[in-house]
Amino acid sequence: MVSLSLQKRLASSILNCGRNKVWLDPSESIHIATANSRLNVRKLIKDGFILNKPSKIHSRSRARLAMEAKRKGRHSGYGKRKGTKEARLPSKLLWMRKIRVLRRLLHSYRDSEKIDKHLYHDLYMKVKGNMFKNKRLLMESMHKVKSERKVLKAFQDQVMAIKGRKLTDRRE
Repeated sequence: MVSLSLQKRLASSILNCGRNKVWLDPSESIHIATANSRLNVRKLIKDGFILNKPSKIHSRSRARLAMEAKRKGRHSGYGKRKGTKEARLPSKLLWMRKIRVLRRLLHSYRDSEKIDKHLYHDLYMKVKGNMFKNKRLLMESMHKVKSERKVLKAFQDQVMAIKGRKLTDRRE
């Protein structure tokens, strides 16, 4: 048996693949052994005595099935976890997401003049103090405060009207 390591090395370089992917025709081994330059090896490749083996197919069907199951929430028990709860999903990240949503809502309400700057500041500080769990609760609180202020204002107007009437009665 003739050593064809030189030809294999040259062929792998020319074909841009690994040495294990190069196939040398066993029936033409003597003819291949005479090729000692890149030019000769290129000619053999052109003639079909040296070929590039096709890459092996590695099926991803099992991986796809596993990922589908994981999306459904399977395979995520204690035995599959590496890293603490904090490392897997940091509480800081959750806080950042929540606070950004709430602050964005406050900004939009203030800019569209649904709330005044005093109520904005009051709610902003409450948001910072973790008083509201989510957007819905913040909105409920906002509407509640606004309705309370409206009732209070109506009551104050009523009181002022009564006082005004008393003053006019005394003058007469």
